[in-house]
Amino acid sequence: MSDSVNEIETQLAALKQEATKAIAATNTLENLEEIRVGYLGKKGQLSKVLGGLGKLQAGDRPRIGALANEVKEAIQQDLDQRRNDLQAAKIQAQLESETLDVSMPAVYRPIGRSHPLNSTIDRVVDIFVGLGYTVANGPEMETDYYNFEALNTPADHPARDMQDTFYLPDGNLLRTHTSSVQIRYMEENEPPIRIVAPGRCYRRDTVDATHSAVFHQVEILAIDEGLTFTDLKGTIKVFLEEIFGEELPIRFRASYFPFTEPSAEVDVQWQGRWLEVMGCGMVDPNVLKKVGYDPEVYTGFAAGFGAERFAMVLHQIDDIRRLYSSDLRFLRQF
Repeated sequence: MSDSVNEIETQLAALKQEATKAIAATNTLENLEEIRVGYLGKKGQLSKVLGGLGKLQAGDRPRIGALANEVKEAIQQDLDQRRNDLQAAKIQAQLESETLDVSMPAVYRPIGRSHPLNSTIDRVVDIFVGLGYTVANGPEMETDYYNFEALNTPADHPARDMQDTFYLPDGNLLRTHTSSVQIRYMEENEPPIRIVAPGRCYRRDTVDATHSAVFHQVEILAIDEGLTFTDLKGTIKVFLEEIFGEELPIRFRASYFPFTEPSAEVDVQWQGRWLEVMGCGMVDPNVLKKVGYDPEVYTGFAAGFGAERFAMVLHQIDDIRRLYSSDLRFLRQF
């Protein structure tokens, strides 16, 4: 046997032993792949050893080739076994990290609830959307024109005393009602119009059990040809019966608002007593003229009410300030 044959056999035995130790010592699939390439790849150590076969005699080559295949298969078996072990360990570690211990005490997370004011507004809006109305919104900081003048309330009009207004240094103001949304919407849209406008309003009221300087109002407006006070009464009747959940005695009392004529206040008989719930009326022709509508062709009606009043009635809340207290004990009741 030539020295070259003995040298190659020694190299193959050492290569197998070295590869076995390296495979057993690795702890990651990435390193295992590097070992495979280093030993069995095209430019790996086994290929380098076999590169010396050409120097051997023809009779020695088959035996060395068979020995090289045995070394390659042994290394490959070690690689496959180690790969399976590492993959199984990885899966087991993942299972252990994601295991839910059902015996551990639960983390308490309180269930969210809808604020009674928000739920009331949502309920009102849903009713009117079901009647074919579109939701409209406008800015809370308004100009005198949209809040008063366009609504038939000029600077010297006594009706301004009905609403104690927050005026801002730049001449603007915080809107006192959502009626300003009517004007902005009508300026940009042609009849027929049916909108419901919920939103926050501001007045310089003394805060007590039934009044707040910040409150929410919902207003409706309908403009079309041939609308009458009968249409207004029918709409309000359907709405009130829907919101209170039963047929209620309803009465309309003559009243005054600068932007409607005739005007009325609406009462319902609730739990044995008459309760004022909203104001309404036919849109004043001067308001229609302000937005470019012909009052000889179009008529309309409007109605508005405080969302807080409805929330207090529906949920039997005795003090409006409770709606803004952020007291979880109060809110959990709803």
